[in-house]
Amino acid sequence: MAIIAYHNGEIVSVEIPASAELVIAETEPGVQGDRVSGATKPATLETGKVIKVPLFVNVGDKVKVDTRTGDYVTRV
Repeated sequence: MAIIAYHNGEIVSVEIPASAELVIAETEPGVQGDRVSGATKPATLETGKVIKVPLFVNVGDKVKVDTRTGDYVTRV
């Protein structure tokens, strides 16, 4: 959850968590047998952002994303 600091009714700072858990809205189907290769594919998150994910990640999976870099961290 973001922490927002106000002073005299104005926002003076915003702190966001280091990661967020988001759902994969669209990606190509997973490829059986390529779980260890380290290959990636594009996936669209529920927010509309496109990130690279491992081949085993599928539509509907929840993933952890680094909010500082926008990179995939792990499947949740």
